[in-house]
Amino acid sequence: MEWFSSSAYWLSRLVLQRSLAAVYLVAFLAAALQFRALIGEGGMLPVPEFVRRVPFRDAPSLFQLRYSDRLFASCAWSGAVLAGAVVAGAADAVPLWAAMLFWALLWALYLSIVNVGQTWYGFGWESLLLEAGFLAVFLGNDEVAPPVLLLWLLRWVLFRVEFGAGLIKLRGDPCWRDLTCLYYHHETQPMPGPLSWFFHHLPKPLHRVEVAANHFVQLVVPIALFTPQPVASVAGSLVICTQLWLVLSGNFAWLNWLTIVLAVSSLDSSLVTGPRSLPGPPLWYEVLVLAVTLLVLVLSIRPARNLLSHHQRMNTTYESLHLVNSYGAFGSVTRVRREVVIEGTADEEITPETVWLEYEFHGKPGDVRRLPRQFAPYHLRLDWLLWFVALSPAYGFSWFGAFVERLLVNDRDTLRLLRHNPFPDTPPVFVRARIWRYRFTTWQELRRTGAWWHREAPREFLPPTTLR
Repeated sequence: MEWFSSSAYWLSRLVLQRSLAAVYLVAFLAAALQFRALIGEGGMLPVPEFVRRVPFRDAPSLFQLRYSDRLFASCAWSGAVLAGAVVAGAADAVPLWAAMLFWALLWALYLSIVNVGQTWYGFGWESLLLEAGFLAVFLGNDEVAPPVLLLWLLRWVLFRVEFGAGLIKLRGDPCWRDLTCLYYHHETQPMPGPLSWFFHHLPKPLHRVEVAANHFVQLVVPIALFTPQPVASVAGSLVICTQLWLVLSGNFAWLNWLTIVLAVSSLDSSLVTGPRSLPGPPLWYEVLVLAVTLLVLVLSIRPARNLLSHHQRMNTTYESLHLVNSYGAFGSVTRVRREVVIEGTADEEITPETVWLEYEFHGKPGDVRRLPRQFAPYHLRLDWLLWFVALSPAYGFSWFGAFVERLLVNDRDTLRLLRHNPFPDTPPVFVRARIWRYRFTTWQELRRTGAWWHREAPREFLPPTTLR
């Protein structure tokens, strides 16, 4: 049926699916490598305790039925292997029903992780990956032409990501309206990248142009995603260019890359390669796609209302399967960067002469001479949550104390999340935390000191703490 599918998007579907599978691969790897310290049986927020108090209907997950660290590791590594196989083309080498099963398994496994991940998985891009992954189940493979309805649903996801972010900015911090937010953002964003220092020092008039361009791409361009070709392709290309700019300027896990993947759904590949002859879809597949489309439209009512509301909410999930969600980021921008710096000492008693040694993290700023690294699309969950804790201690209420306890015993799994442990042989006797004010150095300071950051005005966050 010509109204149902279009071979003009065969290459776009291929790129979209392989790229989405690559994001799944990164997400499963991050889960496999970090879960023991975060949510494992001996973690800061153990899954067994969570599932005892949260019913299945509120957080459907395989781990509601049974949990062990070995089972979690098996699921995470199995998801990574399956995602890698899809990246390599496995889903296009099997029958349509089997390809759909591949994608359904990826979605179900990651849903099981997110729904027991608690604070560590409370980021908008988790729901975004699940929503995109659910739609990918019904996107088909090389046996059928891409269903147009699914491509439009993927654009609807992209619309909510971009338009929601644009609206939350206009309704939020005044610096978005006077075009000055980027005077601060590159310096105060959760996890700067290796180019963030240079972006921060761009001329202020260029920063204002950046903000104006961002408003155009997030508030005007998304509407063009639903226009005829080639306008929709141009709109998608503008989104991709903007997201690549964000990739260069900071670390936002897989948010930017996943947004790029969604934008591919608007690209008409026939403009470059010409259409490819693909067979029509079987009846059962058409019925399934129509049913999914109807389901998504019904579930879109609340997210659509949220877009129109003056009390718009960012990154909100309305049902436990994360099928249709609300998105948005940086409704407000912090003007001053503060960092939680954690230190330990081997001294038996605290005196004015006590020597404190700092723990270093992979992504969050610490050593002022260390240039921030690029980690995205990999997600450093502990580093991200520590940025939130510096904004408000409430963000660490449920886990920060457990984190300190594990540092005091040199817990192996926790230390694996850190870049440097200053106590490799024996645990510290005391651990403390202070909040420092950080700012990027100027060009002159960088040449004189070799430091990318300047820090000052420490204040106590956690007094010296010991297990004794």
